[in-house]
Amino acid sequence: MARKLKSDKLLFTATLVLVCASLVMVYSSSAVIGLEQYKDRPSLFLIKQATFALIGFVLMQVLMRVDYHRYRQPGLIWAALGITAVALVVVLFGPRINGARRWLALPGIGVQPSEFAKIAIIFFVAALLERRMDRIDDLRYSLVPIGIVLGCVVGLIMLQPDLGTALSIIVIVSVMVFAAGINYRYIIGLILVSLPAAYIVLMSADYRQRRMKVFLDPWSDPLDGGFQVIQSLLAVGTGGLFGRGLMAGVQKLYYLPYPHTDFIYAVIGEEMGLLGTTLVLAAFCVIAWRGLRTSLRAPDRFGSFLALGLTAMLIVQAFFNISVVLGLLPTKGIPLPFVSFGGSSLLMSMLGVGILLNVSQHASASHVITTDMTADA
Repeated sequence: MARKLKSDKLLFTATLVLVCASLVMVYSSSAVIGLEQYKDRPSLFLIKQATFALIGFVLMQVLMRVDYHRYRQPGLIWAALGITAVALVVVLFGPRINGARRWLALPGIGVQPSEFAKIAIIFFVAALLERRMDRIDDLRYSLVPIGIVLGCVVGLIMLQPDLGTALSIIVIVSVMVFAAGINYRYIIGLILVSLPAAYIVLMSADYRQRRMKVFLDPWSDPLDGGFQVIQSLLAVGTGGLFGRGLMAGVQKLYYLPYPHTDFIYAVIGEEMGLLGTTLVLAAFCVIAWRGLRTSLRAPDRFGSFLALGLTAMLIVQAFFNISVVLGLLPTKGIPLPFVSFGGSSLLMSMLGVGILLNVSQHASASHVITTDMTADA
């Protein structure tokens, strides 16, 4: 009799907690904006977020039941990379929104191709590392193909420009390659080579230079460059232990820019206090724990690298967002997974968890079978 594959309930619950928190906090942080800027529609952003959450939940349930081994088929991987590359090129000819071209306009919705790029490149790197992990230190055989694809994707994202997402993808791929057992001398060499390149990238644009200066001293420009981080710190700092109360926040009332997207964690800190922010952090810690556990227990290398990449995608993005809100990193437009308003980010995060849950099912079944065999022996 075939064993029934069991889902990771803790991973699923942590995801559900974050999505529910998103619906509550998106409404709290955007109601005034919807009321004053969108013809008395305080629930506008909540309805959109709830719609994407419902779609994401359905797709997550579907992907939980799709064998993850299908994602290592070369045809699917190259199709995903090709479609993503075309979308990243097309978006460059679209209109600028907040100084960047990141959105692909579809009927009724806006899609951010860079979010899809994360999943596509995780598939590619996981499949390649599975086949070539035994020669990971052979640069031409293993690392050069990864570098070429990564360079093309990151280059297109940088043209938008979107340094935050590009950096996130680089970190995700680096984590996967590091886990494959690459020699430390290559890591040190890559860091040394990257430092001048990073300096050139940061200094090549005036707005990036201003962000670095403001990051080091927000009060040097409190009414412009440092305004966001100062207001964010005020929101978090005034929340105290239990917060001002739901809907009672002050900084979201046109003091804190984009309170329902990039800085929603600051709104949580002001309204729900340390208790609320700790709950969000705990949920991400559970996702990191269960994701790494799944990676270690996966029955094959592809499943292991796939689980690691998807976990890194969620945790790295959360780390960047929360660090920006707390003034620990320069301001970048990176949403908080599951929580920030945004259909593309929410869908990709939930799709990633759906795939991760399927890997965990196979990991659980493999672990049970191995235990039974050991007991019989």
